[in-house]
Amino acid sequence: MKDLAIVTKLMMSEKRDILISILVGFIAGIAGVGLFAASGYLISKAALAPPLYALIVLTSTVKLLGFTRALTRYAERYFSHRATFTILSNLRVSFFEKIEPLAPGIFQKYRSGDLLARIVGDIESLQNFFLRVFYPPIVLALVFLSTIFFTAFFSLYAALVLFLGLILTGFVVPAIFAIKQRKIDQDVRENRSDLSTEVTEYLYGFRDLKIYQQLDTRESQLLSASDKYIQEQEIEGINKLFSQSLNTLVSHVITAIVLGLGVYLIANGSLEGLLLAMLVMISITVFEDASPMAAFPIYYHDNQRAARRLFQVVKQDTNTKKENLASLPETVPSVCMDEVTFSFEDQGRPTLRNVSFELKKGSKTAIVGPSGSGKSTILQLLLKLYEPSRGDIKLNDVPLATSNKESIWNIANVVLQDNHFFFGTIKDNLLLAGDDLTDEQLNEALQKVMLDRFSLSDNVLEKGANLSGGEKQRLAIARALLKKGKLWLLDEPTSSVDALTEKNVHERILEEAENDTLILVSHRLAGMEKMDQILVMDQGQLIESGSYQELMNKKGYFYEMKEIERNLL
Repeated sequence: MKDLAIVTKLMMSEKRDILISILVGFIAGIAGVGLFAASGYLISKAALAPPLYALIVLTSTVKLLGFTRALTRYAERYFSHRATFTILSNLRVSFFEKIEPLAPGIFQKYRSGDLLARIVGDIESLQNFFLRVFYPPIVLALVFLSTIFFTAFFSLYAALVLFLGLILTGFVVPAIFAIKQRKIDQDVRENRSDLSTEVTEYLYGFRDLKIYQQLDTRESQLLSASDKYIQEQEIEGINKLFSQSLNTLVSHVITAIVLGLGVYLIANGSLEGLLLAMLVMISITVFEDASPMAAFPIYYHDNQRAARRLFQVVKQDTNTKKENLASLPETVPSVCMDEVTFSFEDQGRPTLRNVSFELKKGSKTAIVGPSGSGKSTILQLLLKLYEPSRGDIKLNDVPLATSNKESIWNIANVVLQDNHFFFGTIKDNLLLAGDDLTDEQLNEALQKVMLDRFSLSDNVLEKGANLSGGEKQRLAIARALLKKGKLWLLDEPTSSVDALTEKNVHERILEEAENDTLILVSHRLAGMEKMDQILVMDQGQLIESGSYQELMNKKGYFYEMKEIERNLL
């Protein structure tokens, strides 16, 4: 309910269209009831050969009600659908604003296919919230109560029967199917999420599946997920049709009761025979507005689960208000970690354990160690992509916990192990560093990373599929060079580059970062002599630190790593 309350709040921003929709929907419903009531009365009255002027008045009333019903029904559709599309737009914008700050670490929690199903499928499902959940009960209640009040002037018993029909078709029948629908909705959404995940992984892994000849196996899994989803959709459709059929049956039974009751009252002299056709026509027509209620529980539970799945992605700790977060100054930062421990979600083993170090402003630091020792995690914590489980991290003596993420990213030149490249040109991808960069600056950056053979107009495929691993890394370094941040965070920036090119690129980076704070994560130990400090990690712990010469003289873990590398090369 809390998640639907958020949707309702966003929906009420379009209250003008909502109120107009309810008003014209009510008028259309009442006009429809009045049209058939007047038609029934006209037929009965005409049989008694009344004066011509009486027939003219009745005929004109029927025509007026017919025009009113048609026009208001069109207006209802227009304003209700316009409100729905605007509500969907507001919902997408609101969700994007919430998910944007979480994007860097969101794939650690959700598989891409599941996330796609939520962002696309669940938001699309919420288009039914206003049209199928919020709006119909209001119009139904207004039209039914007005009709019952009108009918009570002619027959209190007929009004009571209509009220009974309202209770049955508006509440009892939907409630019966709501219990079963809750389980069906859960199965439909879970199967849709599974199907979306299978499709995404099938497309992303197509090449590897083909190479390892596992395409048929994966296809069978995909078809199985598709069949399950289709089967659950069929069950949902059958349940919906059964609910609507039962609602229609109840309305016909109520109409038959009204007819039988009218005949009985006429026989007793308690009701004019002239009114029988009118009461029957009222009963037939008023239940037209009750038919959407048959599907009410289906759409309600569907929307409830969609809202829950959607906002589950963007739920955050509300204890820290965004407006209370400090912005870091755009100066060269010092870095301090104090007893930092970190574990990934649902992972018992800590990735970092009691890591402490201090880096001075403008210092050059290398973090080395075997794979899985926590080197990359340190950079991710400095970027505030994750929060430490315990301990403090400070930049310029300002705690990261109270710092604005955007201000951290603003001063950081970042090259990670996996850098994304967008479909477009070399220029498009370099301009991520700044929209105001000139072609001369872009070409200069390419030259510094030895990519001057590329033209700014050269195409880049999605994810840089037409670039080699080394070219991707150097293009990412070129972006970092262009950004001109004061904090350099480099994670294996040249792991796919040959030794000579690596040496030249490292020299360029050190030249550009001469006065900045630089942290380099690397498996390779070449060029470590130029670093002010080296941090040696192993199994999530900082086991050694010092300058290159200090660590070599110590003849500890770093010395052993260096000797092994020297012997291999």
